[in-house]
Amino acid sequence: MLKVQEIRELIKLVDQSSIDEFVYENEGSKIQMKKNTGTTVTTVQSLPQALGEVVPVSQPAAPAAVSAAPVQVEKQEAANNVAATPTDTSNLHKITSPMVGTFYGSPTPEADAYVKAGSVVTKDSIVCIVEAMKLFNEIEAEVNGEIVEVLVKNGQLVEYGQPLFLVKPE
Repeated sequence: MLKVQEIRELIKLVDQSSIDEFVYENEGSKIQMKKNTGTTVTTVQSLPQALGEVVPVSQPAAPAAVSAAPVQVEKQEAANNVAATPTDTSNLHKITSPMVGTFYGSPTPEADAYVKAGSVVTKDSIVCIVEAMKLFNEIEAEVNGEIVEVLVKNGQLVEYGQPLFLVKPE
């Protein structure tokens, strides 16, 4: 069973993302979250208790976050579209995020970025970190080549499958 702090982190990630529903099942427990008009509803259910003992937990979202979130998502999507249009990306490899989390371009805030536009990478080069639930996941380049463009900013929330870098393969 997840700890309360882990559930809170999940609620925060779901609330900040564009997904409307999230389901997690593990070791006989099930957590289901749905977002509806500014409210995040979390249901925790222990599967062996099949008689329907369900504990709903509602957490109203802050009004400012509800009105600002769609605007921020639209701005991020517009920025991604603008960044992708000037370059012909058909021959470029996209390094994508393997999970929902926070993008970090360097190992520590004081350190230089792993890579920047013009950096040469090998397929096992670390290009960034995606942090999810206090776990820092190193992301590798996947191909040999040159970084053409960094598509996200440091500290930005990224979605599963979202392009992070464009790489010109060798």
